[in-house]
Amino acid sequence: MKHKSLLLYSWLVRTTFIFFPDIPIVMSIRGWLYSLGMQSAGKNFQVSADSKLVGLENLKFGDNIFIATNVVINASCLINIEDEVMIGIASTLVSGDHTIKDGSYRYGKPIRKPIFIGRGSWVAGNVLITAGASLPNSSLLAGGAVLSKSFDEPGIYGGVPAKLLRKN
Repeated sequence: MKHKSLLLYSWLVRTTFIFFPDIPIVMSIRGWLYSLGMQSAGKNFQVSADSKLVGLENLKFGDNIFIATNVVINASCLINIEDEVMIGIASTLVSGDHTIKDGSYRYGKPIRKPIFIGRGSWVAGNVLITAGASLPNSSLLAGGAVLSKSFDEPGIYGGVPAKLLRKN
C-alpha cells in the first residue's frame, strides 16, 4: 500500500509543479516535496519540471543534487546518488530488468539490482543507467552512453556499452 500511495504522491508533486518555472527556489521546493517520500535526501535537492521519479521509497540522495528536465528515475530497487551529482536532460535510471520466460520478456521474473552514482559525478544528457550499474566518484558519463556495469576508477566514461575513455 505504501508503494501505491507514494506513486500517487509522486504524480501529485509532478503535476502540481509542472507549470512553475525552473528557477532554483521552485526546483528546491519540488525536491523537498519528493524527499518526503524518499529513504533520504540531503539539502539543496533540485528537480526540474517534467522529471519523473518513481519508487521514492527506494531513493537515497545526498546533498546538492540536480535533476534536469525530462529525467526518468524508476527505482524498483535502491538507487543511491551521493553528494554534488548532476543528472542531465532526458537521462533514464532504471534499477530493474527483465528476463525471458516461455519465449516472452513480458512474463519473465524481474531482476532488481541497485544503482550507485558517486560523489561529484556528472551524468550527461540522454544517458541510460541500468540495474546493477555503478559510476565512481568524480566521474563523467558522456551523453548518449549506456552504463550497465560497475566501475571503480574515476574518469570519463562513454559509449554503448559505457567504457573508460580517460582517467581523471
